[in-house]
Amino acid sequence: MMRWIVDTSLHYRLLVVAIAVVVMVLGFTQLRDAPVDVLPEFDAPYVEVQTEALGLSAAEVEQLITVPLEADLLNGVAWLKTIRSESLPGLSSIVLVFEPGTDIMRARQVVQERLTQAHGLPNVSKAPAMLQPVSSTSRILNVGLSSDEMSLIDMSVLARWTMKPRLMGVPGVAHVSIWGQRKRQLQVQVDPEELRDKGVTLHEVVQTAGDALWVSPLSFLNASYPGTGGFIETPNQRLSIRHVLPIKNPEDLAQVAVAGHRDLVLGDIANVVENHPPLIGDALVGERTGLLLVIEKFPWANTLEVTEGVEKALAALAPGLGDMQIDTEIFRPATYIEAATNNVRRAWLIGLALAAVALTLLVMEWRTALISIVTIPLSITAAALVLYFREGSFDAMVLAGLVVALGVIVDDAVVDAQNIAKRIREHRASGGQNSLGRVILDASMEMRSILGFATVILLLIAVPAFALAGVTGAVVQPVALS
Repeated sequence: MMRWIVDTSLHYRLLVVAIAVVVMVLGFTQLRDAPVDVLPEFDAPYVEVQTEALGLSAAEVEQLITVPLEADLLNGVAWLKTIRSESLPGLSSIVLVFEPGTDIMRARQVVQERLTQAHGLPNVSKAPAMLQPVSSTSRILNVGLSSDEMSLIDMSVLARWTMKPRLMGVPGVAHVSIWGQRKRQLQVQVDPEELRDKGVTLHEVVQTAGDALWVSPLSFLNASYPGTGGFIETPNQRLSIRHVLPIKNPEDLAQVAVAGHRDLVLGDIANVVENHPPLIGDALVGERTGLLLVIEKFPWANTLEVTEGVEKALAALAPGLGDMQIDTEIFRPATYIEAATNNVRRAWLIGLALAAVALTLLVMEWRTALISIVTIPLSITAAALVLYFREGSFDAMVLAGLVVALGVIVDDAVVDAQNIAKRIREHRASGGQNSLGRVILDASMEMRSILGFATVILLLIAVPAFALAGVTGAVVQPVALS
């Protein structure tokens, strides 16, 4: 009978050791690629719809765009909790906040189905556009662009048509905004007195400049409907004709004849220059004016991986950007994450070494101390694997929760080890009849009921956190769950 008990105990020990080895190996192989972020996702699911209407005042945007969109199209969308709107000069912004737990992709689908009816709105703006979903902390990188030789307009052209499309192709990037962007325009700056003296109306100037383009955004001009280049028929084939726009700079546009006045060109009645629209805001890079690329990520994207992908894309673009200087250190959350990860790893190793020394001096039994030391990282690794397989990200709040749990684990290891060492000494001093394995098992079980009650108390303390709502609940609940 005693032999069967010993064999069974040995099998259990081997099974526990095998499980511990598997958990540690999985931890070292899987957790290295775990997503890491600064804070958890705390925003409720929301969809933002923006409509651009250049030239309209805020009151006109509210009356012609925002109110019809809210009342006729977006009101009553499934799972909708609240709807907020803002009308600015030339821009309408509507934010639809959905019930907690709503699948963001399904929310976007029902909103997009409503927006298919936007053609019934007054034709005074561009079509409503639904913005990409972004993370709660959204910004993963602010990139400053500056140059000693290139103008801000030339830099804006490169940023808009070369850099932004490449960065939008990086996996995980949701949106790229260009602050301080100066859109290149050929502007016809008129003088009302000179127009009066030459007998030219402002409408004729607008018509001339608009029709000089292949396609004009002004719907009342002929150029608003681009025509075909035509073709030439030969006996055996048809050759298509493609016109090449001859107007490339202000000097070319200044030579266009004014509609209804063949003896006048635009250069005779106006100042034709290359310029940009009035800026709503601007960007400073260091101590001089420049451009700022604000890069945002999707809610499910890994901050470190997206940052690495963006920096690789910028490095690949650099040789073709002339003397443009790229500064990626203005705002980079990945730097904090990397520093924090290294600090936690260093503190963890130092703490584990100190715990090993303390346990060895406390129990004066190397085998018991070794078991207690192994228990601490094994427990934390098991908890981290649970979060990893739940597809959660590791952030400051999860780390705080694990630190709280670590206190219980260390207390368990120290108190358990101390009690086991005490029973071993008593067993050897009394020359007891039971086996040493039975003595260790009984000593460990003495602490189970106490620690069981302590665990229940900790769980009950954490329960109210799951009843919190809003941003507070979203931030606190990962700690309780961890």
